[in-house]
Amino acid sequence: MTVHRLRFRITALLAASTLAVFGFTTGSRAQTAAEAKPCRNGYVGLTYDDGPSATTDQLLAALRANHLRATFFDQGNNSLDRPQLVREELRAGMWVGNHTFTHPHLTQIGEPAAFQEIASTQWVLRDVTGREPTLFRPPFGETDDQVRADESRIGVLEVLWTVDSQDWNGATAEQIAAAAHTLQPGGIILMHDWPPATIDAVPMIASDLAARGLCAGRIAYTPRNIPYGTQFFHAQAVRP
Repeated sequence: MTVHRLRFRITALLAASTLAVFGFTTGSRAQTAAEAKPCRNGYVGLTYDDGPSATTDQLLAALRANHLRATFFDQGNNSLDRPQLVREELRAGMWVGNHTFTHPHLTQIGEPAAFQEIASTQWVLRDVTGREPTLFRPPFGETDDQVRADESRIGVLEVLWTVDSQDWNGATAEQIAAAAHTLQPGGIILMHDWPPATIDAVPMIASDLAARGLCAGRIAYTPRNIPYGTQFFHAQAVRP
């Protein structure tokens, strides 16, 4: 081997070593760097309505085991029946929102009944948790100008959804996970805490979110118009 070729090889080896030291690598090292940022593509909102139910503790166990956080929209009547589960939701790192007292069609029951459904649940959840809920989901996603006026008067943010899991309609765990797969950054999925399939879907949802660089976040106000049928709402998932 000539002196010229030997020098060339030594120079190439030194250059490669320098690049490696400063992190200018490709392939597996670049992949490792991406994996070190699990939320690199943003956050989505996992939400569970109608609780707390007899299976809420099982759902919480599944969420904890898979390192997921979610927002539980609890009813006032169920919270009175199972206050310990509402407190357990908070201990597990979840967020608790208002879902009315008895789950009525708010746009049909008139005033002051609609206002009282929301306000009374605020009082119950505040008494149970020591915290004032800031999020509200109208049952069935039914809202109008009067409901929104009540929300404003009480001081809660209306949270609808961008994806319906259809778990309330008999969807399987695989179908629920497939629906969650359609979530985009900032999006919110509607689920419920009582269907067994919803609990079974948790590990699949966790795996899919991790593969897509998404994390489960909290829900907050956004000035953006988020489409919901022919209406808009102003909530999105953000960093916890």
